[in-house]
Amino acid sequence: MTTEHDAVRLNTAITKALVGMKPPEDLTVTEWAEEKRRLSSESSAEPGPWRTSRTPYLREPMNAFTDPRVRRIVMVAASQVGKSEFLNNAIGYIIDEDPGSILFVHPTTIDAKEYSKLRIAPMIRDCPTLKRKVAPAKSRESGNTLLQKTYPGGILTMCGSTEAHALASKPIRYVFGDERDRWASSAGNEGDPWELAMARQITFYNAKAVEVSTPTVKNVSAIEASYYEGTMERWKSKCPHCGEYHEIKWESIRYEHEMVEVNGKKTYTITQIWYICPDCGCVSDELTMKRQPARWVAENPTAYDHGVRSFWLNAFVSQWASWESIILKYLNAIGDTRKLQVVYNTCFGELWEDRGDLEDEDSLMARREEYTAELPDGVLVLTAGVDTQDNRMEYEILGHGHFGETWGIEKGIVMGRPDDDATWTKLDEMVFNRVFRFADGVGLHVSMSFVDEGGHFTQDVRLQCRSRIGKKVFCIKGMSGPDRPFTAPPKKQKIVVRQRAIGTCWQYQLGVDAGKQIIMDNLGVQTKGPKYCHFPRRDDYGPAYFTGLLSEHLVYKADRRQPWVWEKIPGHERNEALDCRNYALAAFKALPADLDEVGRRLKAARGERPTEGVATPVAAKSARPSKRQKAGDVLRKYYDDW
Repeated sequence: MTTEHDAVRLNTAITKALVGMKPPEDLTVTEWAEEKRRLSSESSAEPGPWRTSRTPYLREPMNAFTDPRVRRIVMVAASQVGKSEFLNNAIGYIIDEDPGSILFVHPTTIDAKEYSKLRIAPMIRDCPTLKRKVAPAKSRESGNTLLQKTYPGGILTMCGSTEAHALASKPIRYVFGDERDRWASSAGNEGDPWELAMARQITFYNAKAVEVSTPTVKNVSAIEASYYEGTMERWKSKCPHCGEYHEIKWESIRYEHEMVEVNGKKTYTITQIWYICPDCGCVSDELTMKRQPARWVAENPTAYDHGVRSFWLNAFVSQWASWESIILKYLNAIGDTRKLQVVYNTCFGELWEDRGDLEDEDSLMARREEYTAELPDGVLVLTAGVDTQDNRMEYEILGHGHFGETWGIEKGIVMGRPDDDATWTKLDEMVFNRVFRFADGVGLHVSMSFVDEGGHFTQDVRLQCRSRIGKKVFCIKGMSGPDRPFTAPPKKQKIVVRQRAIGTCWQYQLGVDAGKQIIMDNLGVQTKGPKYCHFPRRDDYGPAYFTGLLSEHLVYKADRRQPWVWEKIPGHERNEALDCRNYALAAFKALPADLDEVGRRLKAARGERPTEGVATPVAAKSARPSKRQKAGDVLRKYYDDW
């Protein structure tokens, strides 16, 4: 005969079973968090109800978790952007709404215990719906231990990446991985921990896997490889001036600071900070950019069809990390490679690159110098390289001295389409017609300019260069391949307008690979003198410039006939600075300048103090070529045309 006590016990048991079988509410993770999640004082600077408005960039990753088409989510994130709360919200949603067993893997067991104590336990304690479903840790036979939390319908198991026995047994519906780049390369002798963990999901049609990490070192980062398998989404903010969306990156941040040194200890004060739009070049402040509309933009959207979404975040969008604090960390890390890597990984949200014997952006930034005038002493000739884009022309004016020593004079951008006369008029003003002066007032014109004719405006560039032949402005075509010489005699090319040839112009074909190697070799010279590269301590030669200058490197590909090829470094999409310097250097190589004669003319100009004070390099006289020397004939005719 069933007693009343037995009935209560039976009802209690059935109720617990039914709770585990109850279908989830029609909520996204975001909706669940805003309705039921409370942030704990141990882990949050803003304890209390969860507000997605504070971290709008987490809305899409959280909602992806409840998207039935998404089986795997990858998040590469800097510090102080709330990536741990993304994990916690997903775990809380599982326990409360869609229960199943969870395997939560950390780099080590110690990390797992710390996370459990500082994040999971407080979340359960402060969220009433979770507290009702997870038994108190102190209760007898509660199933709630430091590394295991039992709830109706599942169990949360936390472990380190080296624990093969925990990774290779029992089916698991949900797998979470925190700080993937710090995991062991193998779980004992069992192999890759992540593959072992995901193998436990095979029997579940509705399995979910989430891996999160701060990035570490390029080409050895596990989270980097996972990111490229997904949709590759970046959080991009709208420029208040041009309306274009861009990711806020370190290379687009400008700042001014003051430094005081006492007993060898440097203290920095940031006086001004700006953001420069990569598209229009307009200036915005931090508060404006953090309040601007922003959205995720996918570079590989087809990965969604395979169920993998991946996201990349840096700390410049964080509400808890000011740009000033990030800049101060950077300044205090200069000169210490280990500290710089931490700043790049945890603040900039960028991979650290081991360049071997190549220079890096920070060392070049650190060796910038003060110019006392537009032209430093030692400059004898100026050349310009102009890179053509659909909506702008980027240029660098380069100073040349004896024995390959160079000075960066000015890096600039002229906004406007290459088929617009107004754009070229501005280029005349900024580059082709301009006089740059030494401290004593003597000046130099740009002796030769090379303008890239590639892209969608080839004929327009040719036409504009032909009209400026008297200013020695020539179009160029970059030719890749290790066998091509850096410069060769120019060739005549047709100018075609509306499918009709209207004339010809001179075109140089450049072996751009040879030029890149010269640039990289010269950047490695550490002593001022032959082949040394000088840079001014100015905004136009800031982080973005050096990121672009070092945007490519040589990669060995065994399947190629010529295995060494130049490729862009991931994260260094803008290579205009490298191209501009390449073209300017080629212009000097093609210019028949007698530097000794130029030096004499400059001395004479300083003695006479002419009104204009402009010294112009003179073409060196060459021997009359033979009939067989076709290249020499072309050059002679070419210089006669001047």
